[in-house]
Amino acid sequence: MILTTARSTAKRVLRQLRHDRRTVMLLIGVPNLLLILVRYAFDGRPEVFQRAGLPLVGIFPLVSMFLVASIAMLRERRTGTLERLMSMPTAKLGLLLGYGAAFGALAVVQASTVLAVATLALDLHVAGPVWLAVIVAVANALLGMSLGLFFSAFAHTEFQAIQFMPAFILPQFMLCGLLVPRSAMARPLELASMVMPLTYAYDALRAVGDQANPGADLFRDLAITLAMGAVALAAGAATLPRRTP
Repeated sequence: MILTTARSTAKRVLRQLRHDRRTVMLLIGVPNLLLILVRYAFDGRPEVFQRAGLPLVGIFPLVSMFLVASIAMLRERRTGTLERLMSMPTAKLGLLLGYGAAFGALAVVQASTVLAVATLALDLHVAGPVWLAVIVAVANALLGMSLGLFFSAFAHTEFQAIQFMPAFILPQFMLCGLLVPRSAMARPLELASMVMPLTYAYDALRAVGDQANPGADLFRDLAITLAMGAVALAAGAATLPRRTP
């Protein structure tokens, strides 16, 4: 029953996304366009793009997955689909597995596409294995999906779901270390950054970008990123209402 629910959910989500060209453009096109914008915005300072390019390869998909997942789950509630599925005993676990499988497949395509554009078209240098960079970027996208599903439980409209993105993601973007090294921040902000998921996602990508043979710190940061995504998914399952009032 669990696998049947998961399989049917994954097929339905992928079918909906296939017919939604705007969503596909958001997932695939927008991260690439933003990366191109950053590359040529610092055309006179290529070292800036080399430092920030690979972390952005993971951060941009995280943001887009956050938006798409939160809105997709909200639609399930508004149409009553979630209420019908959750009437079955094992539906909640199967539903989450189905969403994870569908968005996981999209995350692989998205991360691979963005990384290919960055390395082949924008001359981004990756010191570590490219396949490992893809894995970390996919983990970031899945983290965005999990956070989006969690925050969708507190939204009643698509507009409210979108508002959670700048309220929750933007502070993490500012404190993860991309703009300013965390050691240079005020101590309270440095401590706050230590409990933010994006901090560890950023550190993992920086490790792949800077080190030819990333060590244990990379796998620790990757594990923390995946663990925080799992916690967000579990919290979303616990708080998710069946319908939007």
